Amino acid sequence: MTITSLLVANRGEIARRVFRTARSMGIRCVAVYVDSDSDAPFVADADESVHLAGGYLDGPEIIAAALTTGADAIHPGYGFLAENAGFATAVEKAGLVWVGPSPHVIETMGDKLTAKQAATAAGVPILPSSDDPTLAGEVGFPLLVKAAAGGGGKGMHLVEDPDSLAEAVASAQREAAGAFGDDRVFLERWLPRSRHVEIQILGDSHGNLVHLGERECSIQRRHQKIIEESPSPAVDDTLRAAMGEAALSLAGGIGYSSAGTVEFLLDDDTGGFFFLEVNTRLQVEHPVTEEVTGIDLVREQIRIAAGEPLGYRQDDVTTTGHAVEARLYAENPSAGFLPATGTLAAFEAAATPEVRWDSGVETGSHVGVEFDPMLAKVIAHGPTRTEAVGRLALALERLHLAGLTTNRDFLAATLRHPGFLSGDTTTDFIQRLSPATELEPDEGELTRASITAAMWLQEQNRAHAMVLEGIPSGWRNARLPDQQVTLGHGDTRIEVTYSSRRDGGFRVNGEIEARVHSWSPDGIDLEVDGRRSASRVTGTDDKVFVQVSRGTVGFDVIPRFVLPGSEEPSGGLIAPMPGVVLDVRVAAGDTVTTGQTLVVLEAMKMEHHMNAPFDGQVSDVLVVPGQQVDSGVVLLVVDPLEAVEGDA
Repeated sequence: MTITSLLVANRGEIARRVFRTARSMGIRCVAVYVDSDSDAPFVADADESVHLAGGYLDGPEIIAAALTTGADAIHPGYGFLAENAGFATAVEKAGLVWVGPSPHVIETMGDKLTAKQAATAAGVPILPSSDDPTLAGEVGFPLLVKAAAGGGGKGMHLVEDPDSLAEAVASAQREAAGAFGDDRVFLERWLPRSRHVEIQILGDSHGNLVHLGERECSIQRRHQKIIEESPSPAVDDTLRAAMGEAALSLAGGIGYSSAGTVEFLLDDDTGGFFFLEVNTRLQVEHPVTEEVTGIDLVREQIRIAAGEPLGYRQDDVTTTGHAVEARLYAENPSAGFLPATGTLAAFEAAATPEVRWDSGVETGSHVGVEFDPMLAKVIAHGPTRTEAVGRLALALERLHLAGLTTNRDFLAATLRHPGFLSGDTTTDFIQRLSPATELEPDEGELTRASITAAMWLQEQNRAHAMVLEGIPSGWRNARLPDQQVTLGHGDTRIEVTYSSRRDGGFRVNGEIEARVHSWSPDGIDLEVDGRRSASRVTGTDDKVFVQVSRGTVGFDVIPRFVLPGSEEPSGGLIAPMPGVVLDVRVAAGDTVTTGQTLVVLEAMKMEHHMNAPFDGQVSDVLVVPGQQVDSGVVLLVVDPLEAVEGDA
């Protein structure tokens, strides 16, 4: 059949990515959205958008939207209902085309437990596992508690010893139920020194099945991938052929069609590989395969759904060069990668180097707590791994990004790390090598950035001057002190003084010569002691963000006069992000020990345990289960034990 109109049952960057390919095929695009996404870019990108009262998991409402708008087919993207066999069945029963594997394949392969059984039947090695938590001893420690449905690291917890098992299972069940509507979990042996390597497969309804090589996705935090690449630096032709054959054997046994991924764990010590799971959908990291093979996976999905044959065989699949993808998240790497929220004051990629941006946001976009905090995927392709990695790192560093805490600096530091460049990319990379979590400018970089901020601010003041706007900045008819701007960067307080000179330049901090060559509301061309550069600058009510060579440096603009305000209580346990209080495990008067879980928050479908920072006694509990809290809210107050004993 011919697909002329496609509804994408998803949001953000994946909706925009599917739209892009569909339009190139002459297909009209329909979006669905909820209230919190009403201003999101993907809604405006669609030819038509339908509001969902029930949310992205409301299958009947999504199908009704497709029928109302005259869509021929539904593409589920990834997440939400992408691996829901019941939804796929309902789509087909409604007379619509389902862009994905058959409901039978989704049910068989999308469930991790059933997929393991299929892998065993196909002769593919698996890790010791059990769906019975009482059999943890047979599985062995360390182990992972994993959700039987879904993916994305949700419902997944690493357990080092038996004492931690019960809480990990309970937490995983709650997360799995909330994210996938299925609270089943299972246990699986954890290999500390391993690589996450997956094989991309494509099959059609005519019996053709090929694989497109491997992707390595070992750089992970919270068991979620953040950097992926193809090919893997650890896979040679012999291993690639063996893994590809295993993937095709497993998929061929059940007549797989559409795009899918067979995931393996590669033991870095022995070179042995073990089956993990099958993802019966498009993967977040699919662009790296597209870049090295030249095959548009969304186009293939749509063609296969329309009944077309692949038109090529395994021998026709070739790869060129190397591709690397980084996932840009709103999160704080310095605080255990906790999700962050806020509004993007700036999100502007540099024109060079040329990389692929699959983005769900733009300047002005708001990131809340309702959904996964991924902002964009950035993909670089090059003739060699070194060039691809360098290009990606530079593109991230040159991204002008302001107003929201992200993992951008951490991604760039990881890509620049000698361990990554050498291919030492096992799943314990972050814990083992500890890349820098944020940009730490040296004294010279910070000084230059602060001068840039001060000069931009003074030019902005002149541009908005209501009186005497023709007089040079800082002009005096008598000898008076220099003008001064006070900036804050983290715990550092920086004072920049400047005075204008007769030649139009400035003397800064008493000895530095500066000259503004041009200024605009979003940048400045500044020369400082003979070094000239054009910098992107974004200012808000109380902050200014300056683009430097390694990223974006943010400053608080400290007012000359500060009104007295309330202070946080000493010993207050602060909510690190907006969320919902799931559990409060202490009461006023309780004695607590360092590391003890006091409050459990849920944000973005994942649980976050708030632990006691020291031994002490709870003096006040300020929240209750079910309460929605904002970032920075005091949850409870703990007094240090020595202070309590001293008062006694």
